[in-house]
Amino acid sequence: MIYLAIMTTKVIIVGAGPAGLLLAHYLLRRGNYQISIYERRSDPTHVSFSNDRTFPIALSERAKKAIRSIPGLEERVLSQGTFITGSLSHQKNGKVRRNTRKKPLLMMDRFGLVNTLLQELIKKNQNQSLKLYFNCQCTQVNLQEKTLEFTREDGEKFTDNYDLLIGADGANSAVRNAFINSENEPFECELSYVKDVYKTLFIHRNNEQGELNLEAGKIHNWGSGESLRIILVPQAKKALNGVIIYEAKNNLLENFSTKEDILKFFADYFPELSKILPEEEAKALLNRPISRVLTVHCNRYHQGNNVLIIGDAAHSVSPSLGQGCNSALEDVEIFNNLLDEMGDNWSQAVPEFTRRRVTDAQALRELSNYVFPRGNKKLFFEFFLRLNIGRFFHKILPNFFPPVFTDQIWESSVSYSEILQSCQGWVTKVKKAYRS
Repeated sequence: MIYLAIMTTKVIIVGAGPAGLLLAHYLLRRGNYQISIYERRSDPTHVSFSNDRTFPIALSERAKKAIRSIPGLEERVLSQGTFITGSLSHQKNGKVRRNTRKKPLLMMDRFGLVNTLLQELIKKNQNQSLKLYFNCQCTQVNLQEKTLEFTREDGEKFTDNYDLLIGADGANSAVRNAFINSENEPFECELSYVKDVYKTLFIHRNNEQGELNLEAGKIHNWGSGESLRIILVPQAKKALNGVIIYEAKNNLLENFSTKEDILKFFADYFPELSKILPEEEAKALLNRPISRVLTVHCNRYHQGNNVLIIGDAAHSVSPSLGQGCNSALEDVEIFNNLLDEMGDNWSQAVPEFTRRRVTDAQALRELSNYVFPRGNKKLFFEFFLRLNIGRFFHKILPNFFPPVFTDQIWESSVSYSEILQSCQGWVTKVKKAYRS
């Protein structure tokens, strides 16, 4: 009797965030892949939510479309999220500026999204084609020998080899950094921090301090000038998760040393929220680390024909449009479509991903940097005037007036390049205002 061996390709995915896990879902369905995922963080299925709370992310249609391709996955994700129907901007004079959404927006904590994707992935790993390694930091990538070096939590080092390598390891990607020393293909990569920093904030609408009557199903914003603002998103059981954002060069919190300092700060700048800020959260906020967003702009997302970077590792952008996770999940769907087109021929699909995705990612960068005007009240007013007029005409004459560009970003899977083209005049106007 003759047995025919089935060739199995070994794929290593560095990074068990949303993009890395969704890619593993797709590859498991394709078969003939032995997948290993390495993640520097702890296994989220063994960490309680209270110990690893993160700011909720918004999943737009393009992200849901990518998740939808895996049977049953979208339903599981939707069941864990919160639907948002608009936003409310709370003014100092007590007035509220309302922005209503045509379609509800799905908000989900990143920790919850990762946990859901991971649990469903483990369920589908019936033939043991997937291996997961947590608390393993990628410290070195040897592209010539196709090996990676990892360091465990206890300091132990070890190596693993790959046939195909995917870097889904975020803006500080170790896989992307290996491209820099490439002699065969010129690699250009620009890294820069956004000017704002933030700390996460977690409170409840009612507690021992009092109760704040906030409309459910809305994102709530408070501002104290351009350089200080708070964004909170309603969660289950009257929880509010969000961030306090301020300019890195004007760190209002750096001189605070006690929870009383934090409580006074809220009473002075955000008196409405000070009513429901408990002392334990004030203390936690004081000790919570400052976070900063690193943006990434690269001229290519592949190395040779067997290494690829996706998500923030390839094109991290400003969070102003909330498209980081959405574009990362869309990366996965696009790459899977390329594998379909090319019959799992990675030597063709990997470089083709760069050709198809770079222009879109560059467009997203422009949109994220210049769609929302900051520091210019006149342009800010014009922005909302354009939205309202555009939505009005699209509602009564949809065949003649397309959706406004912000709605296309959130409520469709129209390419970022097409969206940028439709609002290029506005983006150019904001750019000129920034330079003047």
